[in-house]
Amino acid sequence: MTPYHIPAAQQQALLALGAALRARQYQFSTVTPATQARVLARAADPQTATLRDIFGWSRPFAVDAVDGTLLALMRAAGVVAEQGEQLRSTLRVSTLAGEWLYHSAYPTTQADAVFFGPDTCRFVRAMAHTPAPAGGPARIVEICCGSGAAAIALARRFPQAEVIAADINARALALADINMRLAGVSNARSCYSNLLNQLDGKFDLIVANPPYLLDPSERAYRHGGGELGIGLSLQIVRAAIERLAPGGALWLYTGVAMTDGDDRFLRHAAALLDQAGLRWRYQEIDPDVFGEELETPAYAGSERIAAVWLVATKGP
Repeated sequence: MTPYHIPAAQQQALLALGAALRARQYQFSTVTPATQARVLARAADPQTATLRDIFGWSRPFAVDAVDGTLLALMRAAGVVAEQGEQLRSTLRVSTLAGEWLYHSAYPTTQADAVFFGPDTCRFVRAMAHTPAPAGGPARIVEICCGSGAAAIALARRFPQAEVIAADINARALALADINMRLAGVSNARSCYSNLLNQLDGKFDLIVANPPYLLDPSERAYRHGGGELGIGLSLQIVRAAIERLAPGGALWLYTGVAMTDGDDRFLRHAAALLDQAGLRWRYQEIDPDVFGEELETPAYAGSERIAAVWLVATKGP
């Protein structure tokens, strides 16, 4: 794992900055990269940049556009970049389900970028509408935690449970830890783990919103690998089959490239789950996401990319 550490003083400044944005009732819903690019193509004046421009749209801003208290906190947190005579925040803050969540600024071109977007929103909302495993989960893990948004939501829903936010991205783990502290959840923690290889024992609930696209740069937050991006999602299914406790459940949100009506992920996942004797249900939550990917060579034969929701339960 590439070392990445936020010094204690910067951590405190990030927490204070997050609290200040919350006190100012800042709200922002992060959109897809394609929509973000369209909005940023519109003219904007750095002198009149708003908090949403600075922390949401990742627009450059003039020093006088933000009050001195916030700017001092941004500098102390190390999230201000010089852009000519203007400044730019190196982090974004999105709001979801009553939380304020740090993640990477746009564009997310870094190999270790911490992504947050509409998939995160659909994932968290799908979890909220899914019944809990019988008896209530005592041990929960989120694979590919990113910003930790799902882990925070689960820690609030199941305050009696131990919640582990796992990822291979050190930057994601650092921001997830900040986000959990900002949320004030004491039963969640971040932990490095490649799938579940660095974690011991069984889990009552395994959740994941993994990368599912084919990315030429193979960025960790985006590249799913395998056939049309389903590789990592299938690895998570296999890991869950082995590591779920009796009565435990897998909640998996992922994306599937459909070709001539064929859902490759469903075919492979169903075979794995049926062979292992797990009960499962599967649905499309959105039939058409990341449509711009269809213009790339990797998806030349695909007709659409669908967001899907898989719930699998291990018998007692």
